[in-house]
Amino acid sequence: MSRQASRDVVFRASQLSKTYDMGEVQVHALRGVDIELYEGEFIVILGASGSGKSTLLNILGGLDSASSGSVHYRDTDLSNANETALTRYRREQVGFVFQFYNLIASLNAQENVEIVTDIARDPMPAMQALELVGLGERAQHFPAQLSGGEQQRVAIARAIAKKPQVLLCDEPTGALDSKTGVVVLEALQRINEELGTSTAIITHNADIAAMADRVIEMSDGRISNIRQNQQRLPARQITW
Repeated sequence: MSRQASRDVVFRASQLSKTYDMGEVQVHALRGVDIELYEGEFIVILGASGSGKSTLLNILGGLDSASSGSVHYRDTDLSNANETALTRYRREQVGFVFQFYNLIASLNAQENVEIVTDIARDPMPAMQALELVGLGERAQHFPAQLSGGEQQRVAIARAIAKKPQVLLCDEPTGALDSKTGVVVLEALQRINEELGTSTAIITHNADIAAMADRVIEMSDGRISNIRQNQQRLPARQITW
């Protein structure tokens, strides 16, 4: 039995399309995407630049809206949600991790995480979030005193501190070398396994796919292939 067979559906997208008007030219970022993502699942969305993977992630996260089709988060129809509802959804349900860390230079690691814990409904303590990503001893250090991998792990701690149901990661290792990237992937894997957070990583790096439950490949705005890994590889065994 597949890992997701007995799990609830977290996201369900149907015939999802997104078109951008670029002057006189229309860019079709998504072309009729159908997809389901499951509770506690770890997925990797693979694709070259321009394949539509970031657009898909942004729509799932409520950062963008589709031109047509529908997307549901559990029982919530995100397609027809107003901006107030989408803001609440982003604040309460979703954690985001991007390629660039977006830390505030004048705040130390703990204070960067507390930006989220101060506004979340039921957050975990900032120190607990930092310890989950292996940075408890670096809590009082400022971004300039941290390596790129450490800054990304602070960003992950900030994303998980509000206890999101879903963690959406856009090229989280894109600015890192392989050794540092693996440490970041280990942090994401640990969060998925220990907290049960549904996790989606988009990347152009095919090697990362080995750590996923399922791999979703995208090309030209469409899903070109979905495959399930029979065995997930620990992040520490991944090299590129």
